Amino acid sequence: MSIKGLEGLSPQDLQDELRRGARFVVFSYTVSFLIMTLKRGSDVHFIRAGEGTFVKSLPYTLLSLVVGWWGIPWGFIYTPWSVIQNLQGGTNVTTEVLQSLRAPAAGVPPAS
Repeated sequence: MSIKGLEGLSPQDLQDELRRGARFVVFSYTVSFLIMTLKRGSDVHFIRAGEGTFVKSLPYTLLSLVVGWWGIPWGFIYTPWSVIQNLQGGTNVTTEVLQSLRAPAAGVPPAS
């Protein structure tokens, strides 16, 4: 799993940030090719406590606004959905990320 914004954070720093209100979010974007429309999610972004999401969501929002509309009929549905979702701060996936970080790696035996 790729998480942007964790660079240079120790596990203790991460716990401190999460206690102060940090979260993990995913932004959505829509890309259309006339008869085909794709609605996708970005990599996970770590949003520190007190940090806004507008600047981080901007590339995905602009991409959707420029190339999302052109698919018929789903471009007209998914594009506003992506834009609104991003302007509201993205999708909070903190619980899922923390569960995956705590889960032991699949197929790796525990250390003895």
